[in-house]
Amino acid sequence: MRFMIVVKASKDSEAGVMPGEELLSAMVAYHEQLAQAGILVDANGLHPSSTGWRIKWSDGRKTVVDGPFTETKELIAGYTIINVKSEEEAREWAGRFPEPHMGGGEIEIRRVFELEDFGDRPEIDRFRELEVGRK
Repeated sequence: MRFMIVVKASKDSEAGVMPGEELLSAMVAYHEQLAQAGILVDANGLHPSSTGWRIKWSDGRKTVVDGPFTETKELIAGYTIINVKSEEEAREWAGRFPEPHMGGGEIEIRRVFELEDFGDRPEIDRFRELEVGRK
């Protein structure tokens, strides 16, 4: 089962401040452990929301809204995806995650849907053909 560890944004990450040497070193060490355990699927940081945009739908209409977005607690600064055998294992690995921002920070852990969770349907077979959701 796959889990996504979501790193919440901070004022610094939204300002484009790059992590310092201490944090980068801790992050590399953590991700090396994930890779050595054979459970690392993907990991990356994200550029500030000022370089992004949102698309909103309402009543069949689409609106594009350019960043930046002001509410940092709702923004993502980065993510790590792991593939583990159980929720307990995901909790154990997430508990080792380094503090994402100096002086605080928050991560959120969410299970990723597997194609099997959607049942046996022709639409899901089309996703399987695309190898969506496969490592």
